[in-house]
Amino acid sequence: MKKYLFNLAILSVFSLVVFSCEDKKNTTNADSQEEATSTQTLEIEKPQLTFGFIKLTDMAPLAIAKEKGFFEDEGLFVSIEAQSNWKNVLDRVIDGQLDGSHMLAGQPIAAQAGFGRQAELVTPFSMDLNGNAITVSNNVWEGMKPHVKKDANGKPIHPISAEALKPVIANYKNEGKPFKMGMVFPVSTHNYEIRYWLAAAGINPGMYSVDNIQGQIDADVLLSVTPPPQMPATLEAGTIYGYCVGEPWNQQAVAKGIGVPVVTNYDIWKNNPEKVFVMTKKFVDENPNTAIAVTKALIRAGKWLDTPGNREEAVKILSKSEYVGADETVLANSMTGTFEFEKGDKREMPDFNVFYRYNATYPYYSDAVWFLTQMRRWGQIPNSKPADWYHNKAKDVYRPDIWKKAAKLLVEEGKIPETDIPQTDGYKPATTDFIDGNKYDGKDPIGYINSFKIGNKEK
Repeated sequence: MKKYLFNLAILSVFSLVVFSCEDKKNTTNADSQEEATSTQTLEIEKPQLTFGFIKLTDMAPLAIAKEKGFFEDEGLFVSIEAQSNWKNVLDRVIDGQLDGSHMLAGQPIAAQAGFGRQAELVTPFSMDLNGNAITVSNNVWEGMKPHVKKDANGKPIHPISAEALKPVIANYKNEGKPFKMGMVFPVSTHNYEIRYWLAAAGINPGMYSVDNIQGQIDADVLLSVTPPPQMPATLEAGTIYGYCVGEPWNQQAVAKGIGVPVVTNYDIWKNNPEKVFVMTKKFVDENPNTAIAVTKALIRAGKWLDTPGNREEAVKILSKSEYVGADETVLANSMTGTFEFEKGDKREMPDFNVFYRYNATYPYYSDAVWFLTQMRRWGQIPNSKPADWYHNKAKDVYRPDIWKKAAKLLVEEGKIPETDIPQTDGYKPATTDFIDGNKYDGKDPIGYINSFKIGNKEK
């Protein structure tokens, strides 16, 4: 009996060992299969990262990359911190307090071109297309309405030209009051868009010079800087009579009943580039794999945002206090394919926010050249430059080489199709998709600058 029990015990132990080994084998096989379909993690030089952003809906790729685990998939552990204003964003990236940030497209370009604080900054990723609008106060809108064309139902026909604003500006001038409008930063898309809109109607938005960096020389409209989240309150207080800003701060004015968006930047320049993700050249040179990994995660986030059915979840994420912190209804007004002008006048606008479609994430040289032409047009670049200068500056800042490395890895991993990698020399085809129909060819910056009636001319 004792011998039988001993043999039974030996058999039990042997069985446990066999089953344990088999379990380990099965687990190992399962893990191998999981690894075969997972992200190809690069050798990350700096896994702990801190990124900045301003509370705008176009910071969405950062929030989504974090919330959906795209950063973690790349072996990155990212903290995202809201910043008070665009100057603070720029300074903290240059000083190394932030490893990278959501930034105005004009900021890294201006830093290379010598306007404002100078530094070597680069962008491998364009965060979005469109997303801005110009809003005016209720009083200004009442003055504009008689001069706005209407459809058969009595609704304003969009896009609305700044021609309708001319009589309002004239009235203010006759009363001895300057007409004041806000934009978010001197080198922001918002500054150039509101200037473009005004100048297309023959309204001078003012010039910059070496001695006058306010940009108000000979101005019919005085433009000044206001941080985006403060725009509605500044409008309500009467400090400014209109502004150009990103969402949700135009829709916030509608929700509060204090203003009316009159034109979107989609109508000023169809599918224009907006924000970019920026790092210092030093950071990218020292951490090349980290830069590629960050770009991979952001490309995935852009794709997720433009995948049908995901915007409602994106709105819930962005409404969190640590991100944009605006009401879901306000965010949804523009993020889910609509845009509300006057209260109740909500229109379909599927391309108001684009994060991936139309190769939105690719950093095109021609986008950078456009910003440089506007800096020269309005005097932020005070002296004439040859055409090669514009192209070289664009290539110093915009880094499609990093984007392509990231995108090719994503193709290999099956996360994006190869057809999503554009076949390009970095320049978009010439376009007339502007509110005034003027033609922009990124390969001819001099001809473009000289095509405008208002603004500096090149030799």
